[in-house]
Amino acid sequence: MMTVGINGFGRIGRMCLRVCLENDIDVRLINDPFISTDYMLYLFKYDSTHGTYPSIMVCEKAALVIGNKRISTSQEKNPSKIKWNNHGVYFVIEATGVFTSLEKASMHIDGGAKRVVITAPSDAPMYVIGVNHCSYTPKKGYVVSAASCTTNCVAPVVKVMHDNFQVLEAMITSIHATTATQKTVDGPTGKARLLCSHYSHLPRFSITFILLTIKYFYVKKMYICLKLWRDGRGCLQNIIPTSTGAANSLGTIIPELKDKISAIAFRVPVPNVSLCDITFRIEKIASYDEVKTAMKKAADGELRGIMHYTEDDVVSSDFNHTKYSCVFDAKAAIPQTGTFIKVIVWYDNEYGFAHRIIDLIRFMQDVDSGKGCSPADHNIDDSFTG
Repeated sequence: MMTVGINGFGRIGRMCLRVCLENDIDVRLINDPFISTDYMLYLFKYDSTHGTYPSIMVCEKAALVIGNKRISTSQEKNPSKIKWNNHGVYFVIEATGVFTSLEKASMHIDGGAKRVVITAPSDAPMYVIGVNHCSYTPKKGYVVSAASCTTNCVAPVVKVMHDNFQVLEAMITSIHATTATQKTVDGPTGKARLLCSHYSHLPRFSITFILLTIKYFYVKKMYICLKLWRDGRGCLQNIIPTSTGAANSLGTIIPELKDKISAIAFRVPVPNVSLCDITFRIEKIASYDEVKTAMKKAADGELRGIMHYTEDDVVSSDFNHTKYSCVFDAKAAIPQTGTFIKVIVWYDNEYGFAHRIIDLIRFMQDVDSGKGCSPADHNIDDSFTG
């Protein structure tokens, strides 16, 4: 039986719990050092984006009771000290956004977990359902990454384009909904705060403080600090250019396209659902109708339940709470024939991504129990929601 624990009860952690409960997956323990049990219940029950959770909920001293499910809770800061083993947890969903490296996430193994799935890009092996998930094997390690919501959106599309038309290079622009890390009004970013606190024990205008600040900027952190200044601007008033790790992740997931894809992101003032505008340079001359045919064939076939194809006149809110990794918008792109092709795909960057995280866990469970992988074996409910 598959047993799950969740570390980090933010947006993705809570969405993963929703998906687990909807699929009768046994969640044994939720850990978050900054959220009390009663506040966990409140945050899970009332969701401004995805609606109020319908089950009856009760808060106990160190547990949530949701319907007929009892889930223990804890507030441990050190992953190696979380008592996963005491609760019989096999899979840990690492959703804090902090312990994203292989080394840090491996601390969950010390606490008794058998497998760890990181909900962010990582130096751990990365798997995207529908693209490279069949390459998973326990021999590659017990800690893996489900990449990012954006990578899960674009990777299936890139795969279809590469399989059918041979991608030479691609440029991705992610129009991304706001996230919890952004500021509602202008303020210093986390990196800027780190700079100030790094030498807070020194007099603010001392020579030592000034020299160390210069060293911090120009020797250690200059690029990162300057790059993140815009991230501190108010998310409700602005479209904010920022970075995305999707291009690097794609090079890992589809190795033959390494260093052939670039990506940028813009954060926009919507609460959920994002869009990717992808421009491909391909080897084979193709018409847009041929591209649409390839996408529809994939959506109805090997990527069923992962990719959805639509010719409706849709907007972002139409895809809130959709389960798909990506929805190919056939009407939104620029119809053209040649070696340059532009496509538009939508994705629910919370609920849709959470489904892929759980799908990856279910697939790993199958592999660990000796079941093989077929290209269309994704364990996915392909009913459309959104």
